[in-house]
Amino acid sequence: MKKLVVLSFFIISSTFSCAQEKKNDIPITAAPKNYTTEVVVPNLIIPWGMTWLPDGSMLITEKSGTLIHYKNGVKTDIKNVPEVYLRNQGGLLDIELHPEYEKNGWLYMTYASKEGTEKGGFTAIMRAKLQGNELTNVEKLYKGGPNTTKGQHFGSRIEFDNDGFLYFSIGDRGNRDENPQDITRDGGKIYRLNDDGSIPKDNPFVNKTGAKKAIFSYGHRNPQGMAINPIDGKIWVHEHGPKGGDEINAITKGVNYGWPIITYGLNYSGTSITDITSKEGMEQPIYYWVPSIAPSGMDFVTSDVYPDWKNDLLVGSLKFNYLELVELTDNIVTGRKKIVEDIGRVRNVRQGPDGYIYVAVEDKGIIKIIPTP
Repeated sequence: MKKLVVLSFFIISSTFSCAQEKKNDIPITAAPKNYTTEVVVPNLIIPWGMTWLPDGSMLITEKSGTLIHYKNGVKTDIKNVPEVYLRNQGGLLDIELHPEYEKNGWLYMTYASKEGTEKGGFTAIMRAKLQGNELTNVEKLYKGGPNTTKGQHFGSRIEFDNDGFLYFSIGDRGNRDENPQDITRDGGKIYRLNDDGSIPKDNPFVNKTGAKKAIFSYGHRNPQGMAINPIDGKIWVHEHGPKGGDEINAITKGVNYGWPIITYGLNYSGTSITDITSKEGMEQPIYYWVPSIAPSGMDFVTSDVYPDWKNDLLVGSLKFNYLELVELTDNIVTGRKKIVEDIGRVRNVRQGPDGYIYVAVEDKGIIKIIPTP
């Protein structure tokens, strides 16, 4: 049995006991090279989000603000995409189809929006329908605020759960001292909506005076990975730490994930952010990375195409230019492996409807991982 060195905590009322803290020190190893890679969509700059239409063609978001339809080797720019606030980490971000897309035609995107009276921008989510090469029925569902000219921590990823609720993430927008811990403010949160943008009646803070009713969990820094766990149906996210302290978290309604009161990271200067890594009432991560890998994009492997990876987690590393396979047993991290090393800055990873893994790499394109016989 593999050595288990992940954080292990006894849960009491959705909080972890501080006395059982343990450092994550699982070494990463190279995976067997029993696969090849193929560039299937070339010449992309920062491909942030990707999804597949029922005919097998792809929709790809470029952070610069372009939505691309890729079919039979041809790229077509989609018209009527909302204007984005293009600044540093902000731009056109994630894209996802409604679970019943073939019936209703709704697609969803997150983006940095400058709408509002203040200068700057904040993350928004919208839905629309695709008619030919143009978006129609465009509806903004939610926009965080107030705008800020800071260029960091917009998030953002999108996921639907098995009950049809819509989740999306917004980073703390560079305001760690106010946004993440304050449920009356946007930023540093995971949000949950109904598919039409309305607020679910059982959201955790709907009856809290002054709270943002769309908030599902809080105390996050900058979540740029989100996926649904195939075993228990929970939403998992990963988020950037500062200097170290990137985290994987399983999201529970109303729970505080601690940033910046607790963290395993340091300021980029190397100075301390906080003296504590755990506190009563604040959830511990399933796993954390020290040093930081700068995670972006995440998906569970459910396909039989990769039997050795099934039900494990794939996480992209912007910093180290590889795809990380996070091996899981009963939702506990038991191993780490490098996949497609030295591939470039991995921005996203998705399992396609054909069961194959696709990796979005900056300044390269979309790459398919193909197992060898």
